[in-house]
Amino acid sequence: MSQTVIRGPYLDDLLRQPEALLATHRSLLETATGESARRLVHGTSWSRIVLTGMGASFHALQPLTADLLACGRVALRIETSELIHGAMAQCRADTLLVVVSQSGASAEILRLLDLNRHATVLAVTNERDSPLAHRAAAVVLMQAGSEYSVSCKTYSATLMVLNWLGAIMLGRDEQSVLSALADIPQAVAGYLDRWETHVPQITQRLAGIRSLFLMGRGASLAAVGAGSLIIKEAARFPAEGMSSAAFRHGPLEMLNAERFAIVLTGATPTATLNMGLLTTIAHQGKSGEALGPLAAFEPFHLPAVESGLLPFLEILPLQMTTLALAAMSGREAGRFEYLTKITDVE
Repeated sequence: MSQTVIRGPYLDDLLRQPEALLATHRSLLETATGESARRLVHGTSWSRIVLTGMGASFHALQPLTADLLACGRVALRIETSELIHGAMAQCRADTLLVVVSQSGASAEILRLLDLNRHATVLAVTNERDSPLAHRAAAVVLMQAGSEYSVSCKTYSATLMVLNWLGAIMLGRDEQSVLSALADIPQAVAGYLDRWETHVPQITQRLAGIRSLFLMGRGASLAAVGAGSLIIKEAARFPAEGMSSAAFRHGPLEMLNAERFAIVLTGATPTATLNMGLLTTIAHQGKSGEALGPLAAFEPFHLPAVESGLLPFLEILPLQMTTLALAAMSGREAGRFEYLTKITDVE
């Protein structure tokens, strides 16, 4: 079994996430950057907010959706492929449609733009000249730069834009939010600086494992969903993501010596419940680790930050896991054989 990480463009992109976050944060500090979004959000009394995207973009919407719902707003997070074929009735004249797409040009996004007749579109994208950017009422650009294959820089930058956008939607002090976000690039860099230590430890911990379960609650479901996606596409390794509660409702029976559970501890008040699940797994003699500030396994341990910033860090150990699993199979992580960066077929 190989243990060596094959370096390639995906690894380079992973290590450049702090740069992408810094550039995106600087852009958000510029007053003009979000002026159109501010006018759009505050200019109408929206009856509902529909949030949509595909892949990592869809998963990145989870923290904002949870935040809106917790504050009493009507917010619907719907995968674009389902929205265009079964839920366009939600896109009414009093609907703010938040569309997140790194490329702004994937097949489902283009179909949505063609089908939408009534909802007002607020776009979050990495491409200034994309169809999404050109056809939206307002655009907020992330500044992730070009990306080779698997979403990493763009995922992190999306989280930053959406965190800031949430402050605007919920009437929070924008400067306070931006001040808190200023610490994120360094926190991400601090973790990534130890990647060459993290990856061998994860490789050793996952020896003999043939599939993974990723679990969490609330905002942590962003990393659960995005993490299970990138493990499949970057390392070609079976991984299923679900809520910790759902895992207790049956899938717990599937754990054995070849299946490993990663439980994202998340923020209070559900961190205790997540740790309780891990205790149950351990009592059954099965394998698993916590991921988060409460984790004992060093590569999965994260510094304590305020709950709204935790999603930026939760994805990082799962990115390291893609490197470890690819190395174990002698592959270069993140090199596509069948996919392209932009999915142009529904």
